[in-house]
Amino acid sequence: MSADEAEGFVVRDRRGRSDDQGSVSSGTPQAEALKRDALAAPQGAPAASHESGLPVTFSSFVFSLGTSALMLMGERLDPRQPQVPVNLAQAKEIIDILSVLESKTKGNLTTEEQAVLDDLLYALRIKYVDLASGKPAAKAP
Repeated sequence: MSADEAEGFVVRDRRGRSDDQGSVSSGTPQAEALKRDALAAPQGAPAASHESGLPVTFSSFVFSLGTSALMLMGERLDPRQPQVPVNLAQAKEIIDILSVLESKTKGNLTTEEQAVLDDLLYALRIKYVDLASGKPAAKAP
């Protein structure tokens, strides 16, 4: 009995392989698409995309985290969606994650990416401090 089976589960890799190094076989449509996307993407840009077909970029990732933090601080981004309960602890955790990203990517971002991260972090921190101190959050003009 292997170590995986002793733990109560078995991991089976069903991806196609062309050699013992674990590279994906080039005969599958998925492998061809991965290769094509990797070759078409500019240096440093991700090849992944959302289900909607929009590319996943650093800015869209940061914006997604920021949106989650805003929702956890009581912002209602879509009036058709139910209100998310305010959870300042989770919002602070996301703000802290964005702060780690800011420090770890210092000097490696484009001017636009850095501006998105800086502006978002500033807005989230101000809103968090207002909510944590009990003051009503200022509305954006």
